[in-house]
This record gives sequence, structure tokens and C-alpha cells, in this order.
Amino acid sequence: MSHAATLRALVAELVAAGVRDAVVCPGSRSTPLALAVASCGALRTRVLLDERSAGFFALGLARTSRRPVAIVVTSGTAVANLMPAVVEARLSRVPLVVLTADRPAELQDRGAPQTIDQVRIFGGHAKWASELPLLDGEPATVAHALSVAGRAVATAWAGPAGPVHLNVPFREPLLPDGPLATADPDVPVRSFAEAVAGQPVLGPAALARLASRVPAGGRGLIVAGPDDDPRLLEALPPLARATGFPILADPLSGLRTGSHDRSMVVARADQLCRPGPWLDGHLPELVIRTGAIPTAKPILELLTRVQPGLIVLDGDGGWREPALIPATFVHADPADTATRLAAALGGPVHSVWGEAWRAADDAASAAMGAWLAGLNEPFEGAPFPALARALPDGAVLWSGSSMPVRDLDAWLPSADRAITVRANRGANGIDGVISSALGAAATGARTALVIGDVSFLHDATALGTARQLGLSLAIVLVDNDGGGIFSFLPQAQPAAAIPGTGLPEHYEQLFGTPHGTDLPAVARAFGAGHREAGARDLTEAIGWALATDGVNVVHLRTDRARNLALHREVAAAVQAAIA
Repeated sequence: MSHAATLRALVAELVAAGVRDAVVCPGSRSTPLALAVASCGALRTRVLLDERSAGFFALGLARTSRRPVAIVVTSGTAVANLMPAVVEARLSRVPLVVLTADRPAELQDRGAPQTIDQVRIFGGHAKWASELPLLDGEPATVAHALSVAGRAVATAWAGPAGPVHLNVPFREPLLPDGPLATADPDVPVRSFAEAVAGQPVLGPAALARLASRVPAGGRGLIVAGPDDDPRLLEALPPLARATGFPILADPLSGLRTGSHDRSMVVARADQLCRPGPWLDGHLPELVIRTGAIPTAKPILELLTRVQPGLIVLDGDGGWREPALIPATFVHADPADTATRLAAALGGPVHSVWGEAWRAADDAASAAMGAWLAGLNEPFEGAPFPALARALPDGAVLWSGSSMPVRDLDAWLPSADRAITVRANRGANGIDGVISSALGAAATGARTALVIGDVSFLHDATALGTARQLGLSLAIVLVDNDGGGIFSFLPQAQPAAAIPGTGLPEHYEQLFGTPHGTDLPAVARAFGAGHREAGARDLTEAIGWALATDGVNVVHLRTDRARNLALHREVAAAVQAAIA
């Protein structure tokens, strides 16, 4: 078998195992892989210029399509630029298949250009890694390459999903020695290395023990953290009815938006879980948690302070519990466990406790709505209720990390439209956010992004990708000329002044980091549309951005100090309303 035939078989195996999309970055050593991927009729191939951006684009595409995405890069620092996306994919449980081209063994550690040690470069951040031999066309080599490719896709997809890394060395000449295009672009029926996996489920005895720990009508909460499993939308509401426990729904859980039963959903947990008279009278004794750690820091602080009984449902065998309190980890499929637990408990039950939480949620929502309606200045939380009203069924709302995701948590209301809400909250980094949102947009979903100015600058070149690929994205750019979230931290307070540290005198230099960049000019340089927006025309501007093809930026200028004061105002208004 020829060199080209081996490549053709390798790519066909990726497709047979479930890959439908590939992202390619330009380079020389990756020529054989790039040509093989581009020649495969069963793959949608997109070319991006920057590896860091491409990694996050692939991540956004994989999360939204719910399928593994392959990414091809050349050797050297191109590989190292994928590290942030690989880290995020591992912690967010997103399937990626990273294919890195490499120099052959005789060029390693000899000063050859674009040659670094790429073997297991991602360390523990990759679920699995393997280095293929030179693809010489020998039957044993072909069989090995097919087996590795099939295993890579199956491993990336299996719970907990995550990134895998295949390092592929090539010796010159790099051009294939034969045709790469397959005669039939259809997806192969069967993978060379096919995996059949099932979800772990609790046996009857284990389920009965779990049910005995859940008192129906007791002082309990269901905390639905960030999660991509759509089955939980139907599984958790019956459990809430059977227990009487309200669902504190993180915006990234999927529980806040959609046509499923939201009668037990609490959307204002960020406000309700803050210390105060109301919370003092409504402390939980048991918490059932699904998904990742909730965005709202007050929830985590509540768990740490009260230390209720904690049951964590995680079918992927994880141990995510940073409150450092005693916990029971249920390593069985969460949706199946919730459904069967609800059936075991019977119900529904009438719960005064649950009613109190939902009434407080309604009061908090009313107070926040009245406060926002009376505000006549820009506010960083305002884009989220406006987007909840404007986005159609099937849309994707992507949030930047740092301050935007916290405002998303506080201000995204419960809504009946099926809006998928996403953010890169695995590692919580601010890099690659525009690229991730563009990856979601590449699936064809109407996509909106709310992002801060520093994060926008981190990934501004991704706007060129949007123009290159003909993608549409509505961006609300919250611009406070610096790191706004640090205003909420001790570093910004006068009490932070410790002898020898220079705080708070050095706060602006080290944390505020004003950049003074004309961000609309940056957007226009990449061909994006632009509108300035204030308190009264924000909704109209968002409607324009969503209705107009291409990338369109709604620029919301805010002040960091004023933003801090406004957040404190609304928190006080909520506490007054629920007291």
C-alpha cells in the first residue's frame, strides 16, 4: 500500500469512528495530513490561520455539534499554541482529536527548524496520546494506524469526553505518492477499531440506599451546575417534584431555558445565596448536585459555611467538589439516577420549603427588573435579559469568562425558548472566546456572544476567521477599558494595602490594566459591523446585530468603578425585597 493510500485509510477511519468536521492550520510538515483531510468528501474542512484560535474554534464546534472534531497543525510551536484549548477541552469534557505533524526521528534534538519534543507534549491534559510510526505503507503499519485512529476517536468521545493527541512524523518528500480523494464520499459503515460503550447505572440495592438519604419535603436543594447532557432537562424536574427541592439552575446547565418543566427552577441563586436574613432562615440540610461547579460563588460559599449533606451525581467518575466538605459521589448516569430516584421516592410532595425558595426567586426577579427599568446608564448585566428576549429557538448564547459569565448567571432569566447557553468554564480562561463562539456558529446555529474588552483583545484575530469562512456572530462587547472583575476583589480595596506590596497604589498598573484601545476600529479592520449602544437603545442594537449577516459588534461602554457600585445597588435591592 502506498504512502497516499495509508493516509487515505487513516482519514477514512476517523470518519468511520464519528468525526465529521476538521480544522486545519497552514504549515509545511503537515502537508500530507492537510491534503488527506481536505480530500475526504465526508469531512467538512475549515482552514484557520492561528493555532490557538483554531483550537478554541474546534472546541466550540465540538460542543455545539456534540461530536468529536479533528484539528491538524504543523510541527514546532504550532503544537504548543494548542495547549490552552486542550486544557479547556479536558476540563470541560469536550471531544477533540488533535493531529500534530512532526519531524522524523533523525531530525529530533539536532537543531532542525520547527522541531521540538512533541511526544506527549500535552501531558495529563490529554486523555490519551500516541505517536504513529512513519506511514510507510506496510500492511502492519496501516493496520496499526487504523487501530490507533479508531481508538483515538472512541477515547475522545467516551465519558468523560476530552482531547486525545496523535503525533504523526513525516519524512520528505511531503507530497503524497498517489491520489488522496476517495471515490465514494459516503461515510464508511464500520470502523476498524469500533467501540461499544454503555452508561453506568445503579443497581436496586444502591438506589435504595441513596433514596433512604433523601427526605421528601425536607430542607434540600438540587444544584444543577454547567452540563452538556440534554437528558437532564427532563430528568431533574421530576426529582424536584418528588423531593420538593428547588433547582438552583446555573445558566450553563440548560435548565433555565427551554420548553421543559421549569416550575421548580430558581434563576436568582446568585442573589438568594448571599448572606442575609432571608438565607439565615433557609439554610439547606442536603444538596444534590449535577454537572460542574456552579458559576455563582455564593453557592460554593454557602456549601462551605453550612456543610450540608452533599450528593454529587457524576456518571463520568469525576471528583469535582472544591468546597472540601464530606460528599457522596454517585458514579452512575445522572439522568438515569435522577429519574429512578424520583420514581423510588414517589410524589410529588407539597413543600413549604420549596415554595419559599420559588417565592423568593420571583421577588428577586421583580426587584431586579424594576431596578434595571429605572436605570438610565449603561450596565454590564443588561445584555442578558435583552438577549433572552431576542434570541430565537435553537440559538446559542456564548458568554465570556471572568465578569460576563457572572453577569450571565445573575441576569439570565428563566425563558421558554430553547437557547443553548455556553462558556469556557473548564479552566475559566479568557482566551479563545470569540473563536469558541464562531465554532458554535459554524454549526449553523444563530449565535450571540457577550464578551469583555480584555478577552476581546486576546482573540481579536478570530474576527478574520469569521469573514474568511462567511460566519455570522452577534457580539455584545462590554468595554470598561481593563480588567473589570478585579474591582470586586480584595486587591481593589484600601484594606488590601500591605506594607511592601504597593497595593492599592499599583492596582491600576497590575490589575486594572487600562489599554486605551479603540476596539470599534479593531472590529472594523476585520470587516465587522459596529454600533454604539447605551442604556436605552441596547435592545434595538442587539436586534440589529442578530438580524444582520456577518459579524456585528454592539459596543457597550461602561465604567469599572461605577459598575461595582451598580452591582452593590442591585444586591441591596434584592435583599430588601426578600427580607
